[in-house]
Amino acid sequence: MARKTEVGPTQGTAASSAVDAFTREVANLPPRTAGSGRGRLLFAMDATASREPTWDVATTQQGEMFVAASEIGGIEVRLAFYRGFDEFKVSRWTADGRELARLMGAVRCLAGRTQIARLLRYAAEQRRESRLDAVVFVGDCCEEDVDEIGNEAGQLGLLGLPVFVFQEGEDRVASRLFPQIAKLTRGAYCKFDRSSPEQLKRLLGAVAAYAAGGRAALLKYGKEQGGAAALLTNQMK
Repeated sequence: MARKTEVGPTQGTAASSAVDAFTREVANLPPRTAGSGRGRLLFAMDATASREPTWDVATTQQGEMFVAASEIGGIEVRLAFYRGFDEFKVSRWTADGRELARLMGAVRCLAGRTQIARLLRYAAEQRRESRLDAVVFVGDCCEEDVDEIGNEAGQLGLLGLPVFVFQEGEDRVASRLFPQIAKLTRGAYCKFDRSSPEQLKRLLGAVAAYAAGGRAALLKYGKEQGGAAALLTNQMK
């Protein structure tokens, strides 16, 4: 796997300026409201080699999150992941949390570079061509140009598609970039804490509530659940 690069002062300043510019534009967009029919959620994972040591535990818990989230009803989920040499795959839509957990369990990590910008471009295409209400992204690092990623995230913000970013680990580039992705898209960000599966289920439930019923459903869920779910929903106010 390629060596992780750090964001230098010049690059970081440019990324920060891009964040501020896009945030001002996105701040003028109206809040998303619930649409008709089932909500649609894209669940995207980094499946490169850096996540291999904790992959089995993480996918098990992520699968449990969606089994719990599917009980809310009203959503369809599509799994996407990148790994290896230029490999990017997407599953079919499913409303069955157990089916999604099975699909996730079949994925194995392969060495390769991150493809976050490609993932965000795909999400934008889906938003334009069909109905897509939210994106969940779980990753641990970034090996790409942060300005390019910021641009792609900003495009999602202009399209009204929020990204909920869950970070695993303490990579410094990811720790600076991932919150920016959430901010640009008017989504939310939190560290991926594998030690608390119940917390993860509640967080994913909050995302599912948003996909199914819009901002009002998300805020209602956060108020009812409290704790981490409330913190996540407060980021979108």
